[in-house]
Amino acid sequence: MILHCVFCRFRADVPPERRLDILVELSGFALSLDGVVSCDFGPNRDFERKSQDYSDGFVIRFSNRRALDRYADHPGHRDLGRRLCELCVGGAEGILVFDLEANQGTRRN
Repeated sequence: MILHCVFCRFRADVPPERRLDILVELSGFALSLDGVVSCDFGPNRDFERKSQDYSDGFVIRFSNRRALDRYADHPGHRDLGRRLCELCVGGAEGILVFDLEANQGTRRN
């Protein structure tokens, strides 16, 4: 299982509705692909006050690395990624991506 975690530093002039629109669109796209288990997104609540620069984010759960690769190579992903970058501070520099290989043995039932 791969957790594709993406954190965004949206520009201050990007209204909340536009932020939500791109995240909803990205979620719908991701969920249309084989091997995508789930997609969650929302604003950063930063309860520990350690990531204030990142206003929003999303996590896509992939069944395996091949599913992530298909997503990454898909023209729809490239288009959405380009549009997301246009909304972030410094373009792609305003996006943090962390791909976590989840250990299935640590889940509670």
